[in-house]
Amino acid sequence: MDDTEPTAEALGDLLTDRDETLAVAESLTGGLVGSSVTDVPGASAYFDRGFVTYAYDAKREVLGVSRESLDAEGAVSATVAEEMAAGARDHANTTWAVATTGIAGPDGGTAEKPVGLVYVGVAYAAPWGSEASFVRSERVVLDGDRTAVKRGAVEAALDALVRTIREVDTDR
Repeated sequence: MDDTEPTAEALGDLLTDRDETLAVAESLTGGLVGSSVTDVPGASAYFDRGFVTYAYDAKREVLGVSRESLDAEGAVSATVAEEMAAGARDHANTTWAVATTGIAGPDGGTAEKPVGLVYVGVAYAAPWGSEASFVRSERVVLDGDRTAVKRGAVEAALDALVRTIREVDTDR
């Protein structure tokens, strides 16, 4: 990817070249990650589905996020982002999943979890028996109003996903 290629297009090129698939799990972004992915022509070749799980119960019921994680850490946490990504990957049976959870504002922030705090989870399903599957998360703090935080979270998610895909050996 050169610096002028939009992240969603770079993602599409990577997934197409590798014949891999993607699901998304979204909370604060409310479907914007999936929308950005599907803005790219040909996305049907690699995009499977999106889960918008805004409420605690939706995260538990649809993605299998544990009650214990939600209770102990809250929805805006690395653990929940990782469980959301793993749940999306496993429920959709895709190669990759990316998840977003955070505080878009203007209210709801605290000193520990300020408005603009976002966790992005990325999950990878390696071939069975390789023991190379993983899930990880990144923490970012974004500035701006609600719309800016949501848009920034989309870019953070797509960027984290592209970087992670590039780290995985394509020769498996």
